[in-house]
Amino acid sequence: MALGGLGGRGVFVGRDRTGSAFCYDPWVLYGDGVLDDPNVIVLGKLGQGKSSLVKTLLWRMLLFGRRAFVLDVKREYGPLCAAVGVRPIALVPGGGVRLNPLASRPEEHAQLELLRAVAVTALGVPLTQAEAGALREALHAVRLRGASEPTLPEVADVLFHPTAEMADRLRSTPNQLAGDARRAALALQDLCEGPLRGMFDGPTSPGLDLDAKLVVLDLHAVRDSPAIGILMACATAWMGARLARLAATPDRGRLINVSDESWKIVQHTGLGEWFQSNFKLARQFGVMNLVVLHKLADLQAAADAGSRAARIAEGLIADASTRIIYHQDESQIEVTANLLALTETEARLISMLSAGQALWKVADRSFLVAHHRSRLEARLTNTDTAMRLSPTQRSER
Repeated sequence: MALGGLGGRGVFVGRDRTGSAFCYDPWVLYGDGVLDDPNVIVLGKLGQGKSSLVKTLLWRMLLFGRRAFVLDVKREYGPLCAAVGVRPIALVPGGGVRLNPLASRPEEHAQLELLRAVAVTALGVPLTQAEAGALREALHAVRLRGASEPTLPEVADVLFHPTAEMADRLRSTPNQLAGDARRAALALQDLCEGPLRGMFDGPTSPGLDLDAKLVVLDLHAVRDSPAIGILMACATAWMGARLARLAATPDRGRLINVSDESWKIVQHTGLGEWFQSNFKLARQFGVMNLVVLHKLADLQAAADAGSRAARIAEGLIADASTRIIYHQDESQIEVTANLLALTETEARLISMLSAGQALWKVADRSFLVAHHRSRLEARLTNTDTAMRLSPTQRSER
């Protein structure tokens, strides 16, 4: 059975099962009490239209004065950037662009939360009490120096050479504290001089248009790096500075935060906990977190069953009141139905959907929606041009 739509407010998405226009705006629906949060999860195998949906939602919402922040791991947002009139910010090892993650929030406790998460992920094991305390005191010492933007290399340097005041606060000696903190210091140093070199190891580069209505961070150059989860988390943390500023505006920013391949963050327990806490701040900051996945098994594969990381992955799903499901293979039906509490009819349906069709689960309501694109949007969202033959190539064949 087809339910009535969500009303005419919001951006046009396409047509539902009845042929009526289907419109969507998470902020309007949250204000009306339909949604518990503005977060969205989009699922779909390759070629089913999930990327096209995300890009057209961004394009249409930008026209309504929304803002967007995108982590582009696949380098596929160039046409959209060109249409909006902005340029992607490419981050490459040793490049000329830096974004300082510790400048993401002015509060010391927020900087410490991210610093510890990065350290845990770099180490691959939980922090000891001594390491956790040393990181806290090192960050505090850097801030006392009057630095406007504490940086990861500065924190690492203080860990190698702790002050007497730091040691005294931890009831230790400088030499003993340096030994206790050496493992964490080496991990941060390796990130700054290895995978993070030239990207997040200094003050934010001047001259970047960071307040544009669309900001795209191009991480394609490091997509295969073992530290990509840390890079994505640092980029997301840097976005926090924009959130804090936008939250003070009359419309609270209405920012869309797009994160593709988020399982690379969730698979690291330290970063996963940090990412989940930011996910839960969506209502406070007025942010629509939009997570894109091929299948829910990606999140499950990121962690052992029953582990803390697995529970975090399941928590992210629970914290998204809107789930958009494109075609899923038969092998994925059971896990998808269980995690999203689909009915038997809905479970059968997602294995039968055609490209461009999706099951929208908006709170406790369900809709079958066919996504519609204009000719301009079709050009902006085409992600498989490399697989298509040009007219000349077709004639040659």
